[in-house]
Amino acid sequence: MSRAFVKDADETVGERLPDIPLSEHPNYVTPRGLEQLRARMIAAREHRDALRANSDLLSVQSELAAVERDVRWLTARVGSAIEVDLLQQPRDRVAFGAEVIVDSDEGHARYRLVGEDEADVEHGLVSYVSPLATALLGARVGDEVVWHRPAGDLTVEVVGIGYPADG
Repeated sequence: MSRAFVKDADETVGERLPDIPLSEHPNYVTPRGLEQLRARMIAAREHRDALRANSDLLSVQSELAAVERDVRWLTARVGSAIEVDLLQQPRDRVAFGAEVIVDSDEGHARYRLVGEDEADVEHGLVSYVSPLATALLGARVGDEVVWHRPAGDLTVEVVGIGYPADG
């Protein structure tokens, strides 16, 4: 019989979508970032289970395939998460989880160095592997670092370092 007519036991109706690529970087997360990842994974699993319970499985086939792909990715990210204890981070220099206040020709700005999945530039959350974070890691108050940006390099001075209590 042709392989095209055989359905694997672990597959649902339809085709399995290709997996979302996983980062090659260690999956460091803040306590809040891990909590958010776990919540997203639980919500995705619940959504998947609700779709599977649909009596007309064919009508939700493409949505189900996308949700199953998301569940696989989220499960892998939660499984590979390395939670960083922010209480153990150095207080005198920028490290993962730090909230950093910088000053530059463009003014003051506040950033927090977080895991890749927690990054949200609009809210000042930058991935620890981003060019900005790479420039800031290890810096101390008073240090100037060069942020290599697509819009051109910018020298920023570290004027404050802190670690949020809520992770």
